[in-house]
Amino acid sequence: MERLIRLTCSSEETVDLGRSIGKMLRPGDVLALWGSLGAGKTTFTRGVARGIGIPEDIPITSPTFTLINEYEGPLKLYHIDLYRVASEDDLETLPLREILYGAGVSVIEWPEKIGGYLPHCRWDVRFEIVDDERRRITVERVEDSR
Repeated sequence: MERLIRLTCSSEETVDLGRSIGKMLRPGDVLALWGSLGAGKTTFTRGVARGIGIPEDIPITSPTFTLINEYEGPLKLYHIDLYRVASEDDLETLPLREILYGAGVSVIEWPEKIGGYLPHCRWDVRFEIVDDERRRITVERVEDSR
């Protein structure tokens, strides 16, 4: 897949898109979710979790205050939310290298705050708010040449 652009018209459709992407993921994959507050990043992550086999009865919530939530399944999911991180120095106490270069699937909200920790090879998922319900979501496999 070079690039996928989808317009979702509800949170359910955003979850469904995340589920479809989740089914394609492999151990070690990293998704960087780019978008403003309320754009649907956690909703999309809920779908990714279902796509990689995290059971429906396990709630997927935003780790805004804990920074990282871990979910067990056929593939471990690490949901990372860096909204509250002020600088890269705040990341030094987190096991980011182990998580991002490990065997689980990592989803990062606010990846612009992760600096040098962001893997060169990853999935970029960009969220654009069209209106109250609709989102334009672009999914692209990237390999930075940093």
